[in-house]
Amino acid sequence: MAESEFPQSRRATLKDVAKAAGVSLASASYAINGAGSVGEATRAHILKVASELGYRPNQSAKAMKTGRTGAIGLIVPDLTNPFFPNLAQVVIQAARTHGYSVFLTDTEGSPEAEQNAAGLLVQHGVDGVIWFPIDDTGAVSKIIDGVPAVVLDRNLPGYDVIQADYAQGGRLAAEHLIAAGHRRIGVISGPHAASSARQRAEAAIAVVEEKAQLAWHVHNAFSVDLEPQVREALERREATAVIAGADLIAIGALRHVRAIGQSSPDDVSVVGFDDIPWAQLHTPSLTTIDMPVEEMAAAAVETLIRRLGAKGEPPSRQVFSVRLVARESVRVLK
Repeated sequence: MAESEFPQSRRATLKDVAKAAGVSLASASYAINGAGSVGEATRAHILKVASELGYRPNQSAKAMKTGRTGAIGLIVPDLTNPFFPNLAQVVIQAARTHGYSVFLTDTEGSPEAEQNAAGLLVQHGVDGVIWFPIDDTGAVSKIIDGVPAVVLDRNLPGYDVIQADYAQGGRLAAEHLIAAGHRRIGVISGPHAASSARQRAEAAIAVVEEKAQLAWHVHNAFSVDLEPQVREALERREATAVIAGADLIAIGALRHVRAIGQSSPDDVSVVGFDDIPWAQLHTPSLTTIDMPVEEMAAAAVETLIRRLGAKGEPPSRQVFSVRLVARESVRVLK
């Protein structure tokens, strides 16, 4: 029976596949779902017939039977930041290998949008959630209560957590600048509400205060647009080098350095954090801390899949090492 023999309004069913293949309904189901006791030759024959008929499993019916929808949710705070599309792509690819689709939602840094997005994912019946919170408050926790979840970046209690070693990154940035001869170093940290931003800044400042001089410490959103206090700090020209809590902040600092008639790295050296694609394309190319986003995203999916199969296990925490990538934005002082 060819696919064209079905009316356009009618989709081939599992019964159609079984009949066309000359097998029982159970064997057809086993072959399609990769389960049960079916010989390899028979399985291949059934799958070939299913393909010819244009058979597609009815996910709604499957969800009613198994309690699973075959979908997971991914909540990220800002898709305009190049870091997150890269992360999302890896999550989607990794989930696909496990037979899952991904509902992606961008909360645009808004707590209200974050809660609404989580609520919609729960309403759509996702099997689990990978969540990159906008801060440490964990406001979404009550909404996704009972839904298996993995948290990226923040160390929220009660969840499987995937993180980078942010303190290591802060130390590497400071040590690199000090080794290059810089003694007056400014720090632009990310939002104070984010523990990852605090850890980067605190570790960097500790090294600077021990081995050099902290020129100033200010805060900025994870954005190229700088707050007034950040611009004012740069305009005082007290620092020969700057550690930024994210590559977007670093690029904003490089732009402002240029705007006030200075250049980088000749007048001000800059180190970022994240190693987004823009970092190596910028002029000067940005020295930064590489966060292994691909490995972290893949680990988040693997952890969630395990959690779906073993909900009673205690929460786990994985911390990934980071590394410094030296480029053109740091000048070695003589």
